[in-house]
Amino acid sequence: MKATSTPLSGVLVLEPNVFRDGRGFFLETYNQTVFRDVGVREGFVQDNHSYSAKTVIRGLHYQICHPQGKLVRVILGEILDVAVDLRRSSPTFGKWHSEKLTGESFKMLWIPPGFAHGFHVLSESAHVLYKTTDFYSPECERTIVWNDSDLKIDWQLLGRPIVSTRDAQGTPFRDAEVFE
Repeated sequence: MKATSTPLSGVLVLEPNVFRDGRGFFLETYNQTVFRDVGVREGFVQDNHSYSAKTVIRGLHYQICHPQGKLVRVILGEILDVAVDLRRSSPTFGKWHSEKLTGESFKMLWIPPGFAHGFHVLSESAHVLYKTTDFYSPECERTIVWNDSDLKIDWQLLGRPIVSTRDAQGTPFRDAEVFE
């Protein structure tokens, strides 16, 4: 497993070893020992699978209580995955990082607790799988508006995105509840 740091402290791009032959391929998508060796020590309690059409933006979501770390990967399609640092004590508070994830590259993005997360579907559709370090807690969930003027996230839009009503009505970053 190759782990590459990003400009956001704790956020990692992970590239598993992929074994290919004439039949196809094999890879470990999660191995507790290997992940601990590259710095991901949190345990996972829930797996989620999201299917979205082209131009869909989901996010920016986080949980203020029961914060979730997320291990995100794409099994089919391509997304622009985005993490926003919501840790007030962090030197990168309010900064974001994006990473293209595809089913062909097998790259994963580790986003620790304390970040908002969202993604934009760049391909015709995408299947996104992610593991979380805490259970979904609807009463704790918060949403920062995806097109916040202070964050200025480059979603690599080629047209008008498809966004849920909830995400379109998210809270501006400056008014968002954050982590101390």
